[in-house]
Amino acid sequence: MSNVPNKLTTAAGIPVPDNQTSLTAGERGPTLLQDHYLLEKLAHFNRERIPERVVHAKAAGAHGIFTVTRDITRFTKAKTFSTIGKKTEVLARFSTVAGEKGSADTVRDVRGFSLKFYTEEGNWDMVGNNTPVFFIRDGIKFPDFIHTQKRDPQTNVKADTPQWDFWSQVPESLHQVTILFSDRGIPQGIPYMNGYGSHTYSFINSDNTRFWVKFHFKTQQGIQCMHPDEAARLAGCDADYHTHQLFDAIERKEYPKWTFYIQIMPEKEAETYRWNPFDLTKIWPHADYPLIEVGVLEMNCNIQNYFAEIEQAAFSPGNVVPGISFSPCKMLQARIFSYADAHRYRLGTNFELLPVNAPKATKMVNTYRRDGAMRFDDNSGPGPNYEPNSFGGPTADPACSEPPLKINGDADRYEQKRGVDDDYIQPGNLYRLMSREQQQGLIDNIAGSLKNAPKPIQEKMLSHFRRADQAYGSGIARALGLA
Repeated sequence: MSNVPNKLTTAAGIPVPDNQTSLTAGERGPTLLQDHYLLEKLAHFNRERIPERVVHAKAAGAHGIFTVTRDITRFTKAKTFSTIGKKTEVLARFSTVAGEKGSADTVRDVRGFSLKFYTEEGNWDMVGNNTPVFFIRDGIKFPDFIHTQKRDPQTNVKADTPQWDFWSQVPESLHQVTILFSDRGIPQGIPYMNGYGSHTYSFINSDNTRFWVKFHFKTQQGIQCMHPDEAARLAGCDADYHTHQLFDAIERKEYPKWTFYIQIMPEKEAETYRWNPFDLTKIWPHADYPLIEVGVLEMNCNIQNYFAEIEQAAFSPGNVVPGISFSPCKMLQARIFSYADAHRYRLGTNFELLPVNAPKATKMVNTYRRDGAMRFDDNSGPGPNYEPNSFGGPTADPACSEPPLKINGDADRYEQKRGVDDDYIQPGNLYRLMSREQQQGLIDNIAGSLKNAPKPIQEKMLSHFRRADQAYGSGIARALGLA
């Protein structure tokens, strides 16, 4: 500890003479408007809360290290994978999706699994979930889907009917619904769940060859799930259970680890693969495209200030580095816009200047972006704010160009599935992979929620479950008393 007195100041650096009593006209008189210490303190307090995220509002986070363990340079020229043993700093944010910032950790929900890799080429954000698929495959449906997860506009309480009504009319959701209501819908804790990029992305190698890629982070702690009764108990008595569990584990130096794998599909094979490889409601079976090990993610450093390092952390699937890029996935294309736009709304146009969002390789940041609220650096000084210019301003680097993406067909609004039963095959396969005990747990979990929806919606859902697997639908029907 320093012996220098720790003197309180205002945000402008002005010494504060008294932080406990207001300036008043006499001992019992009214407070004076000139008490700028009081005014600043109250005005800042009124503005301490920025808008919470519309989705993924409740989260925990930590810092860590990613270490390369296998050579994948034949697939990508991204420098973060350039050599075995190479380490990259990472920030992780783990969240629930539907609840507000103060909601319980142990609810049945998809979990966000977002990673910011501070690479030498800029930040790569792997913004995923703990499931390999999602409820929908087109971003235009996303606001409607999320509205079904939020509070009823009349009663202001959450209800089962809207979500089942939506799912009953959007059968592409059946795969994710089956995962959500399985044991994995409530993880035992953050270290005990997998993470996925979910979307199809692309890798580009040094020969400018494109590969389609899926990202998988497999927990080294093993998958562990929580019984619904225990989850409900903890939601009432320890709503932040997962949050402090992660923090405490890192404090004890029991650092959670995940093994990072990829699936690789040659670009040409996407045209004839049996599934649309860009459909977010589908997986690529490992028998078709085996997992390839890449490295190890270790979360080994707790945050020091939640607001600065997690609440202000801004992740976007649009943040990719040379060697990693996008795909025609409609959900991914929508997220590239919506995530960064949400951060501009919540944090301001200069959100990427915040320390947690700024790349570690700060000397390489050269843009013509200027001005805007909270521009707290030198705003690029006297340099030109336009391009082209004759004064040595930054120029584009053609070496970072990607190979052309072949596009064909007429501009129209297309459904992505390839067959009549396309949305039922993989959910049925997943159900049949489960043990009888897991199947019964899934049926009980679904029936416990679906019973709260009107009977016509129950019957519509039953038709979807039966098309996936007759025993799947019949089991739910019996549980609902509709056999």
